[in-house]
Amino acid sequence: MKKKISTILVVMLIISSLVGCSAEPKYEKYSDTFFDTFDTITQIVGYTQTEEEFQGYVDKIHERMLELHKLFDKYNTYEGINNIKTINDNAGIEPVKVEKEIIDLILFSKDLYEKTGKETNIAMGAVLKIWSGYRDIAESDPSRAELPPMEDLLAANEHTDINKVIVDVESSTVYLEDPEMSLDVGAVAKGYATEIVAEEIQETGFTSGIISAGGNVRTIGKPLDGIRERWGIGIQNPDSYTDSTVDSVLETVFINDASVVTSGDYQRFYMVGDKVIHHLIDPKTLMPGEYYRAVSIITPDSGVADFLSTTAFLIPFEESKALIESYENAEALWVFSDGTVEATEGMKKIMKSYGATGAKAE
Repeated sequence: MKKKISTILVVMLIISSLVGCSAEPKYEKYSDTFFDTFDTITQIVGYTQTEEEFQGYVDKIHERMLELHKLFDKYNTYEGINNIKTINDNAGIEPVKVEKEIIDLILFSKDLYEKTGKETNIAMGAVLKIWSGYRDIAESDPSRAELPPMEDLLAANEHTDINKVIVDVESSTVYLEDPEMSLDVGAVAKGYATEIVAEEIQETGFTSGIISAGGNVRTIGKPLDGIRERWGIGIQNPDSYTDSTVDSVLETVFINDASVVTSGDYQRFYMVGDKVIHHLIDPKTLMPGEYYRAVSIITPDSGVADFLSTTAFLIPFEESKALIESYENAEALWVFSDGTVEATEGMKKIMKSYGATGAKAE
């Protein structure tokens, strides 16, 4: 009798085990896009058990990105919201009470400004405003494309002292002491917002996905397709923007729970004669940086990656490489004007051209 009971128990355990295996959740891949935040296309890719579940995450991501877009906007006013534009409008007048996200973004940017060589300055709004105006004219009428007078840029540069951006954490206010200065958070806001959204959506249960906001890519977990262990993220070939015969993907890197952010000369630019005049302005020369076509950064934090990609783009290679190598968990790939590509040793380990794949994690 005892032997029979033991046999029955073993059979039941085997059946239970088989049922358990067959009941493992199955995940499908879904994707969606929206176009109304941070002046770019945002694409969401994810693996969930149902399309309804995926769409619920997308809706939350979209709603939060819209909120952050409005807060970090320097161009538009929104009813009931004090944003970057509100701060700029009150420069030299009075402190502006703002949401915690703005306080945190400014403190984050000021801290990295000091730590990374003072190249990426969110207080350069006065200079960048001039460049933006000349780019707008060139885009509407290429025959009128020209460079801003250096005397105008130098005069504006007198109003870019980041130490005059006064943040009062206790009262949650920001005050620009110089009435002629303005904030421009374009070098960091999109990545910073993407990181906020990625962290928040994971807390709601989204465990496998990609948030791609223009050139800012943030991966969450790993692909739940039962095949890959890492996401494969393509790095844009700068030449593909002007030559349709060139492969659009320069390199593929394989990552999990990390960000890939690229700063380059090929997306926001205008032409003066045969010279590309892009939007990444070197604070030392007040002219577009000329060391590279593009720099791609990988770090766990998308805000850090966004900030570092601009900084690394604006300094010579040896200095740029030393900066990235000194930064914990940061890797970089540089594309030079002649097409030469350089990469950190850590980056090479996850590059397709060096043998990396998504099939097996490091």
